[in-house]
Amino acid sequence: MKSAYELAMERLEREQGPSRKLTDEQKAAIGEIESKYQARVAETRLGYESRIAAAESYEQLNQLRTEMAGELQRLESKFEEDKAAVWNAG
Repeated sequence: MKSAYELAMERLEREQGPSRKLTDEQKAAIGEIESKYQARVAETRLGYESRIAAAESYEQLNQLRTEMAGELQRLESKFEEDKAAVWNAG
């Protein structure tokens, strides 16, 4: 008897076609991309957190938090685009 997970995976494969396997080169490329973006996210957070700590008003604090959230979202989107490019290259 199949588990719910196995049944769901079979259904997904029928709907989307067979899943592709990553080559070792693609795995390495995605690992490099992930490391690069993790470093950028950490750098961005540190930069904004120091500016947030020095904020002199509530409005400035909110603006910095909004900017940081936008920058982190932009980095996440770029990360997903770069990862998809590696997936689609294979």
